[in-house]
Amino acid sequence: SVHVIDPMNGDNFIKTPNTSVAELQPFRDSLASVPKTGLHNPFKSPERYLMYGDVSAKAAAELAKPEVADFFARCIQRVVPKSYAQAMGEVKIVKIFFENFGGDQVRFLARGFTVSGDHAGQQSQGLRWPYGPVALVTPFNFPLEIVGLQLMGALYMGNKVVAKNCSRTSLVSEQFVRMLHHCGMPKSDVDLINCDGPVMGELLSDPLVRMTQFTGSSRVAEHLALATRGKVKLEDAGFDWKIIGPDLQDLDYVAYQCDQDAYACQGQKCSAQSILFIHENWQSSGSSVSGTAMAS
Repeated sequence: SVHVIDPMNGDNFIKTPNTSVAELQPFRDSLASVPKTGLHNPFKSPERYLMYGDVSAKAAAELAKPEVADFFARCIQRVVPKSYAQAMGEVKIVKIFFENFGGDQVRFLARGFTVSGDHAGQQSQGLRWPYGPVALVTPFNFPLEIVGLQLMGALYMGNKVVAKNCSRTSLVSEQFVRMLHHCGMPKSDVDLINCDGPVMGELLSDPLVRMTQFTGSSRVAEHLALATRGKVKLEDAGFDWKIIGPDLQDLDYVAYQCDQDAYACQGQKCSAQSILFIHENWQSSGSSVSGTAMAS
């Protein structure tokens, strides 16, 4: 195990497992127990679509409770440099996501299609099919939102998931999975792993893992594309522009918003402002200099 440092005072905060390459076999065995037809599909165990609709409805109800929402917001703040409003924003988005997929919505998500053929007796039919054993690798900056949405998408379609969140923030994903267990998710559907990047890379390169969803840096994304022979879906680094037009108004608000978009959460989010283009009107009026001073 390794210690996670308390961001508030620099002391040891909690301990998390630190799985080694020699300890990966139980995870391989768990993945190998699931065929490429998945845990469910349109022909196998379709009642699990309804089961996950029920899990989603219950999870939404839990996150709607003020004390549960506050717990997750505080949990996020404990490991990520976010304001309470930013942390609560993650909770609200995940709650709305679950509300959207309650009841029959998971089953409807698996909707296929049919296309008439060009002669009698011919017809094309398409079905949404799981990969089976898959992996999910998520970063530290949105430890509830990214984990929640991507994990549930994989589970809804019948995949068995081994999930790795950044070890510094995995406290949040662990509590999230515990909540899903409370809401009725089978405990065998998800395996959580805490390990270093090279160890996870060793697992992802195993042919057992039929698809990986990765969110993180473009450097690691390029490495995974080669290591998995293309069996990876990527959400990597963003480069976000902001353009301020010619109308000079509300300098205080503009300066505040630019500062927040660039530096909130230390700029560690995919939507962070990367570059700012300002119309020359702001420069000629001296407003750009005043705005810079206000933001600093």
